[in-house]
Amino acid sequence: DPARLPKEVAKYLEPEQAKLYELIWTRTIASQMESAEMERTTVDIDAKAGARALELRATGQVVRFPGFLELYQEGRDDGEDEDGGRLPAMAQGEPCAREKIDATQHFTEPPPRFTEATLVKRMEELGIGRPSTYASTLAVLRDRDYVRIDKKRLVPEDKGRLVVAFLESFFSRYVEFDFTADLEEKLDLVSNNEIDWKQVLRDFWKDFSAAVDGTKDLRVSEVLDSLNDLLGPHVFPSKEDGSDPRLCPACNSGQLSLKIGKFGAFVGCSNYPECRYTRTLSPPTGDAADAARPGVKVLGVNPETGAEVTLRDGRFGAYVQEGEQEEGGEKPKRASLPKSIRPDDLTLMQAIALLALPREVAKHPTSGDPIVAGIGRFGPYVQHGKTYANIGRDDDVLSIGANRAIDLIVQKESGGGGSRFSRGPAEPARVLGDHPQGGSVTVKAGRFGPYVNWGKINATIPRAIDQASLTLEQALELLAEKAAGGGATGGGGRLLGEHPEGGKVTVRPGRFGA
Repeated sequence: DPARLPKEVAKYLEPEQAKLYELIWTRTIASQMESAEMERTTVDIDAKAGARALELRATGQVVRFPGFLELYQEGRDDGEDEDGGRLPAMAQGEPCAREKIDATQHFTEPPPRFTEATLVKRMEELGIGRPSTYASTLAVLRDRDYVRIDKKRLVPEDKGRLVVAFLESFFSRYVEFDFTADLEEKLDLVSNNEIDWKQVLRDFWKDFSAAVDGTKDLRVSEVLDSLNDLLGPHVFPSKEDGSDPRLCPACNSGQLSLKIGKFGAFVGCSNYPECRYTRTLSPPTGDAADAARPGVKVLGVNPETGAEVTLRDGRFGAYVQEGEQEEGGEKPKRASLPKSIRPDDLTLMQAIALLALPREVAKHPTSGDPIVAGIGRFGPYVQHGKTYANIGRDDDVLSIGANRAIDLIVQKESGGGGSRFSRGPAEPARVLGDHPQGGSVTVKAGRFGPYVNWGKINATIPRAIDQASLTLEQALELLAEKAAGGGATGGGGRLLGEHPEGGKVTVRPGRFGA
C-alpha cells in the first residue's frame, strides 16, 4: 500500500522485513515518477601556479532534473559511478574555490569486464534478448563453463574463447549483433501475427543449412589453423624480450600450437612424440612461467615423505604431483584439481590432501563397510562398494563429512539423486509373506512397473492384477512360472503345441506386448 510509509510500518516488522518493505515501496513509487535528466559535461578550469598557467579538466554528469533519483538510486557494482563522477551545476566563467588538491598517479587501464548487471544492460542497448531470457542466457554461460565469476566480474574461460573463435570463423553471420537483434524483432512481429512464422523459418534455414553444409567437409587441420590465428594473441602473448612466443620451452626447437585431444583442446609441441610438452590454453604466469621446468610450480615438501610437491600444467588441466618419475621406477602420485580450487589459490596443505585421496569418510550404517571420497574422471565422488555418488558444487571433496557422505550414498542406493533417469527415492518393498522354500516374497516398484521378488527371481505383475490386492498365492504362481522359464502371467498363456525338439510352445502377454 503506497499510503503506508516505511517508517510507519517498520515498528511492526523485523529489521530485515522492514528493509525489504522499504525497498519494494521505494521502487514502486520511483517507477511512477518522471525520468531523471542528466547532462554529460566537461569542465575546463584555468588555474595559476606561481608564474605557470595550468589547465585542469573534469568530466562527469550534471543533474538537470533529478526525477526519480530524488527518491531512489540503484546500487552500483563498484564503489565509483561507472558513468563518471557527479559534477555540481556550474556556469561559464564561475570562479572555483580551492578546497583541497590531491596529487594521484593514474595508469591507463583496459575497460572493466562485464558484470551480470552491466552485461544485461549492454544486451538491452543492442536489442539482444528479452527480460524473460536474460537469466537463462547468464545461466548457460556459467553452467557450460564459458565464463567464471571473479569479484562479480565475468571472466572468459578457455572453453568460451574456443566456442567464440569457432563461431566467428565459420558462422560469423550468426554471432553479429544486428542479426540477433533483427531476429528478435521478427519474432515480436510473429507473436503479434504480423508476419508468417513459416516464412521466417524458411529464410533462416536456407542460409543456416548452407553454412552448416560448408563446414561439414572441413578437415580438423583447417579448423585448428583458423583457431590458431584468432586465439594467437591470447594463447601465445608477446614476450617482453621479443623472443618467439610459440617456441617450445622444453625442446627449444618445436613450435607450439593448438591440438585436439580426447578431453578437448590443449597446446602441444610440433616435435611430438619426441617432445611431449603440453599445457592448457591459458599461458603460464608467475613462477610457473619462469621456472626451469616449464609448466611446473614448486609448492613445497611433504613433511611426511620428504618428497617435493609440485603444481603442473597438463593437457587435461592443472594437477599436483609428489616426487619425480624415475626411470624404471613407479609413477609418482598425481591428483587432478577439482573445479572448486583455482591453481593460483592452491596451497601446499591442499595439494597434500588431494594426493592423499581417496580418503575414508565414514562407515556405512548397514554394512559397516567404509565410504570413501575421491576424485575420478568425472569429478569428485563418494563410494561405497560398487555404488558411486557425485559430490555437488556445494560440497568439497577435502572436507565433506560423514553425515553428508552417508546421505549421498543412501540416496543413490535407494534410487534417487545420482542417476540421470532417477525419479526420486525408490518405494519400500512390501512383504507378502515367506516362500515355502525359505526367504521373503516382496512386491517392488521397478523402472518398467511393479514386480514380485524372491531371492534372485523377479516376475513382472501383469496389468490385469492389482498390485495392492496381490496375494501371496498369486505371487508364488508368478514366481513359479518365471522360474520354469515362462513369462510373468497369471494364466500360463495359450498353448500352441509341442516344439519338434521338445518343450511346449505358448503365446503369453509380456512387458512389451505378446
